[in-house]
Amino acid sequence: MTRISSIAFLVILATLPLWMRDPYYLHMLVTTGIFTIAAMSLNLLLGYNGQLSLGHVAFFGIGAYTSALVSLGFDVDIFDYTFVHDPWPPLAGFALSILVTGFCGYLIGKLSFKVRGAYFVIVTISFAEVVRLVALNWDDLTQGPLALTNIPPMSVGIQSIGYFSFLGKVPNYYLVLGVAVVAFVLIGRIVNSRYGRAMVALKENESLALACGIDVTKYLVFGAVVSAAMAGAAGSLYAHYIRIVDPEIFMFMNTVTMVIMVITGGKGTLFGPVVGGLIFGILPVGLRAVAGPEVQWIIYGAFMIAILLVLPEGIVPAVRRWGATRGADKPKDGMPAQTHLVQGEQAP
Repeated sequence: MTRISSIAFLVILATLPLWMRDPYYLHMLVTTGIFTIAAMSLNLLLGYNGQLSLGHVAFFGIGAYTSALVSLGFDVDIFDYTFVHDPWPPLAGFALSILVTGFCGYLIGKLSFKVRGAYFVIVTISFAEVVRLVALNWDDLTQGPLALTNIPPMSVGIQSIGYFSFLGKVPNYYLVLGVAVVAFVLIGRIVNSRYGRAMVALKENESLALACGIDVTKYLVFGAVVSAAMAGAAGSLYAHYIRIVDPEIFMFMNTVTMVIMVITGGKGTLFGPVVGGLIFGILPVGLRAVAGPEVQWIIYGAFMIAILLVLPEGIVPAVRRWGATRGADKPKDGMPAQTHLVQGEQAP
């Protein structure tokens, strides 16, 4: 996208609540925005690091639980010690969710990047399952299947002046949009820095990158930390918007949704997860109006397969290639476009 089209796209998103009054559609846009942020974080790992993580939902869930517990407070016994935490403002929970998930990303990166391919995928899936089991069985802390409820909405402000709570769909829409813009800009800065170029080099040819002196572990772990922290931020937004968190947040389907958004939109591109997120966030809503529940999933899957068959690199790379082809065919500096000779025909 050009700068002008990017600004126009952002303006359209910013004005949506002004004319879209239906609460259901606003709710759909908020949840789509949250999962788009999670998809952007996965794209940093999959699209630029070249590492497929099928346990990325673990960071999303850890961020949600961390932010919820910090905001609600807890009282838990660990090894004969009682830890009591009084409720903190939700903004502190948001910040701590980023720190905690970033640290988890560092630990997982250090351990799992010693393996590649299918082994790495198995490690990430196992990590997500272990976290889900902890959330399900540690009743004293997470309430287990009963879920954490009455989570306060996100709020900002100063105690002496007052707080503004993001209570309702429109405030949460703008909150999610703001976080998504910050995440997008941050990923763009990383990708265009030497860190991003090193990650792409490792993805394209790890042996050559090693020969050039690129530290594999350093850059892969860096990508894992940033990716996990962004997923944790998305999980925090989810917890304070839905205001209830249970172990179902670790469903494998949530990871599949993120992967679909990244691959169909175009992995390794900035706008790929955004385009994929909007399509596969809005598509189920449109299908509800024309098909029953069983048929919806069939159409959903068929549409995804069709995109991958027709546009195997994703939507954004295909659009860019189409635009570049059209630009190459246009005349330049008043000269006619180059014509192609038919076999047996001679140039004048």
